[in-house]
Amino acid sequence: MRENPLGSEKISSLLKTFAIPSITATLVGSLYNIVDQVFIGQGVGYLGNAATNVSYPLSTICLAISLLIGIGSASRFSIYLGQNEPKHAATLVGNGIVLMVIAGILYLLLGEGFLSQLLWVFGATDEVMPFARQYAGITLLGMPFLILTNGISNLIRADGSPKYSMVCMVAGAIANTILDPIFIFAFQWGVFGAALATILGQILSFLLALRYLWHFRTVTLTKDCFKIQVRDTFRTLYMGTSSCLNQIAITIVQIVLNHSLTYYGALSVYGQEIPLAACGIVMKTNAILLSIIVGISQGVQPIIGYNFGAKKYDRVKQAYLLAIRWNFVVSAVSFCLFQFFPGQIISIFGNGEPLYYEFAIRFMRTFLFMVLINGVQLLSSNFFTAIGKALKGLLLSLTRQVFFLIPLILILPLWFGISGVLLAGPIADFIAFVVSASLVHREFRHLDLQAENEKNGKTPA
Repeated sequence: MRENPLGSEKISSLLKTFAIPSITATLVGSLYNIVDQVFIGQGVGYLGNAATNVSYPLSTICLAISLLIGIGSASRFSIYLGQNEPKHAATLVGNGIVLMVIAGILYLLLGEGFLSQLLWVFGATDEVMPFARQYAGITLLGMPFLILTNGISNLIRADGSPKYSMVCMVAGAIANTILDPIFIFAFQWGVFGAALATILGQILSFLLALRYLWHFRTVTLTKDCFKIQVRDTFRTLYMGTSSCLNQIAITIVQIVLNHSLTYYGALSVYGQEIPLAACGIVMKTNAILLSIIVGISQGVQPIIGYNFGAKKYDRVKQAYLLAIRWNFVVSAVSFCLFQFFPGQIISIFGNGEPLYYEFAIRFMRTFLFMVLINGVQLLSSNFFTAIGKALKGLLLSLTRQVFFLIPLILILPLWFGISGVLLAGPIADFIAFVVSASLVHREFRHLDLQAENEKNGKTPA
């Protein structure tokens, strides 16, 4: 049999083949919320932007669920393919899809049942709540489709079809972008129209992802694959935990940020709503950068996982380091945009009073000052997951958000007021970078030792 190209083709060529479609898919996926934010800002105003901001944690929790199952299944799928065990790999696909269906239904029921309470927790004010409830109540209907689409997309990439995974996401985003202005401006449906356009796009993406189940390249799916296997379920969830908790941590950060900004904003000239709306724009703008980094990470995952399973440790290291170099290039461009053109970026999201622009520009420049290095933590966390060391991946997924950023958001404002909230971002990014670089350096030394032991083990005594 011809060797799988993941184990033999040039790493740079593989990363282009897998990462570029993945970047496109994740970038387009992030545009769901960005497009809504732009059109709502133009059609409703900054209160509408604030509403999408406090609803955003519902989407990040949804993504966390899809990563828990999707990344966990795809990581184990890649490793078993590297170990030449296609039958076990096929059962992981079926088991993962059943888990996604169950998780999606439960999330929809719980979200709709406790929607008002959740929005208050996420930081909605009295003025923002009517817009937020309308937007979130509708977008929740599309969450089961979003979980399945994102989860299956990870499996599609691991199966060696990154371009099809990209098509699934792009098709839905294009539909959303076309329908948004029609529903918001032509039909005058406002926030309701934006939410409806979003879920229709998600349904289209889901149908395309579902179609691939009959076209897997490396395994054959049968009815017997689509059963809950308890042992596989726990191992899959364990492997996906770091990616999941990274998204959960982002959600917690968003909630803490929203409450801190409204509290300290009320004590400043900006009031409650201006910092809340500005935060939504800055975080979703940064989400574009993060989606590119996530795309690189998802693209390199099957390369790292397969070669680790095949014990080709030099290729594992090469793939990680090349992904890091790609990250630095993208982050450098983003740094320049955030520091030198913040006003132009913010103006895309609609109009506001002078104080709104003043704070939003200040927020973007300060909070995102260390974007050049903050992708290293995310790539490193997923690196450990890809090689089957989910505990280290879990540790790194919590460093920036939980161990550093949240405490800094709570502590620094005690001395610096609302400025302390903004300073927490770059400080946490720098500390997380140092921790990530240290752990990866130690892991590389361990891989070198494993390679040496494998070599010696093959040498006759």
